Amino acid sequence: MDIISQLQEQLNEMAMVAVNTFGTLQRDAPPVRLSNNYPDPLNPAAANPNTDDPAAQPQPGAAAAAAAVAAGAAPPPVPQAPPALDLTEQPKAMSHALVLAAKKFDALVSALPLSSEEDQLKRIKELQAENEVVGSELQKQLEAAELELKQVEALFNEATDHSQDHIAMRDMSKIHP
Repeated sequence: MDIISQLQEQLNEMAMVAVNTFGTLQRDAPPVRLSNNYPDPLNPAAANPNTDDPAAQPQPGAAAAAAAVAAGAAPPPVPQAPPALDLTEQPKAMSHALVLAAKKFDALVSALPLSSEEDQLKRIKELQAENEVVGSELQKQLEAAELELKQVEALFNEATDHSQDHIAMRDMSKIHP
C-alpha cells in the first residue's frame, strides 16, 4: 500500500476516533451550571424551595410497594441502578487514542519524500527521457514484428498455393488416367 493510501486511512481513523470521543463526552459529561441565575442541575432540591428534604418526597412506586406488603404479597424487587461509569478515565483513554492516531499520522507525513520544485522538474525530465527511450524500443519491436508477420503471411500463402496446386493435380490425375 502506498504512503498516500496509508495517510488517507489514518486520517479516516483519526476522524472516527474524534467523532467517538466528542460523542462520548457529549453523552457522558456531567451537567454544568451556566450561571447563578439558573438552577443547579446536580442539586434539583435547591431549585424548588418548597421542599426542605428530598428524602421526605414520596418515591415513585413506594405506594404500590407498601400496598403489596400490607396485602401479604412479597415486595416487588427493587430495580438495581446500573454500575456507575468512570467518567474521568474514559475521556482520558479516548484522548490518548486520538493523540496516538495523530502521532501515527505525523509519522506517515514525515515519511513522505520531500523535494523542491526544481527536483520535481528534473525528475519529470528524466522520466520523459526514459519514456522516449522505451518508446523507441517499442517502435523498433513493432516494426520487427510487422516484418515477421509479412514473412509468415508470405510463407502461409505460398504453402496454401502449393497445397491447392497439389490437390488440383491429384484431382486431374483421377480424371485423366
